[in-house]
Amino acid sequence: MTTDSRQPVDEARFRDVVSRFASGVVVVTAQVDGQPVGLTCQSFTSLSLDPPMVLFCPSKTSTSWPVVAAAEAICINILSEGQDAISNGFARSGTDKFAGVAWSPLPNSAPALHGVAAHLGATVAEVYDGGDHHIVTCRVEFLRARDERDPLLYYRSRYRRLHAVD
Repeated sequence: MTTDSRQPVDEARFRDVVSRFASGVVVVTAQVDGQPVGLTCQSFTSLSLDPPMVLFCPSKTSTSWPVVAAAEAICINILSEGQDAISNGFARSGTDKFAGVAWSPLPNSAPALHGVAAHLGATVAEVYDGGDHHIVTCRVEFLRARDERDPLLYYRSRYRRLHAVD
């Protein structure tokens, strides 16, 4: 008979260890019944080149995700350095997340935030279980990037900026 000698992973230690992987920050936006909605998401990555797909992982406790999920189309806004306040604003519940935030609609009608590093217009393909998060795969249908903008980074629970190594 074999016994499992693995110890449970401590949640605080897990958070500390995985925080050592730098990530970008995105705000996922949509329009539902003519109203803009959105949420901040740190878990985002490309998934496939053919067809072009990405994925992001909103928390299951998010009150904004069910509203965004009801939309026909979304925009994934890759935030630029200096957009910490936008990231924080879209991460909060119960506030007007678009107050003071400039945006214009993509061809798919999803809100494209101004000043970001890039926009990806997409539709949700599938939603999977991912523990305390959803895993949302998306088909990308529209792309726009600004070369002069560096991304907003998140590392060890703080916003960071790129530093070029010569």
